[in-house]
Amino acid sequence: MADKPKRAWRIVHSESSTGWGGQEHRVLAELAGFQRRGSRVWLLAPVESQIFRRARETNVPAAPLPGAKWRFPFAVLGTARWLRRLKPDVVNTHSSRDGWIAGLAARLAGVPFIIRTRHIDVDYPNRWLSRHAFTTLADHVLTTSHRITRHFQEMFDLPDARITTVPTGIDLNAFSPEGEVADLVSHGEGVPLVGMVSVLRSWKGHATLLEAAARLRAAGFAGRFVIVGEGPMRQRIEQQVTDLNLGSVVTLTGHREDVPAVLRALSVLVIPSTKHEGVPQIGLQALAVKTPVVGSNVGGIPEVIRPGETGRIVSPENPAALAAAIRETLADADATRAMAERGRALVEARYSLEAMLDTLESLYWGHIPPERVDAAR
Repeated sequence: MADKPKRAWRIVHSESSTGWGGQEHRVLAELAGFQRRGSRVWLLAPVESQIFRRARETNVPAAPLPGAKWRFPFAVLGTARWLRRLKPDVVNTHSSRDGWIAGLAARLAGVPFIIRTRHIDVDYPNRWLSRHAFTTLADHVLTTSHRITRHFQEMFDLPDARITTVPTGIDLNAFSPEGEVADLVSHGEGVPLVGMVSVLRSWKGHATLLEAAARLRAAGFAGRFVIVGEGPMRQRIEQQVTDLNLGSVVTLTGHREDVPAVLRALSVLVIPSTKHEGVPQIGLQALAVKTPVVGSNVGGIPEVIRPGETGRIVSPENPAALAAAIRETLADADATRAMAERGRALVEARYSLEAMLDTLESLYWGHIPPERVDAAR
């Protein structure tokens, strides 16, 4: 940013999701990051959502996003009035409902730059209608991986100038190789601990990990397995643990806030997703703390878990391949250690939180001429 003067931007993000995962973490990280840089920021989200509560706890101003469907036109008009009072330079929407409400409201309010961010790789059954959310109601589209970018360009015929890939940046101080190590399970000295850290959703691949764990156990593997996170699939995962007779080697910890300490405790982090992934934050966080990673060849995972360079990649929904990769990661210590070192270097060079904020600020400068900002204010 040395070639640009500093500007105190006025930035609004909207998020209609009520849960807490990588997407919501990214939204709050952007807001808090620009707030630290001296910008004015606001969040628009449901009052019952976790991101609304966490924003208030971290002194990020938050306003309620109406939830009832019948209130849609009133929500648009009310949000437009709110935006006219705030006079933001940027409105960035993130999910379907807030994308329509805040996107329409931002157009009505004459916001200089409207962004629609897409965090996961999905298809749209009604592309004609969905295209308006990413074109008519957005000046620019952000994605978290190059694969999502290519997919969206194909779906909505977006030129290069209308879409940018900006993976989530990692706080290099918080996610340092040195620091506290979480006490997750009692697994004994020298016994490896293999884990997943994610929201418990169907497409995250917990079933594949458990099937791989059963194979490893049958082959005499002495390690333990830990599943960190909470979500709608918990009961099904618990049932699979029982069905595979893995209760003595698998632990579900629930949600944990001490993710850096959790990652330092793991011998291997597994990301066996079956679909939808952008560049997963947990993968970058693991690389930052030098925890070895095995991921599936899905979405943006191989963009950062680079096969043979920063980690190991297997085909999705392939328990045998996953089990073999876990064994190889633990057995070939020298190669694994070298991958971990390269992983940390990659995050330092390209995926830090400050690098993400710099990229976004350059995007703002490139799309908001000073006269548009002055006119909006």
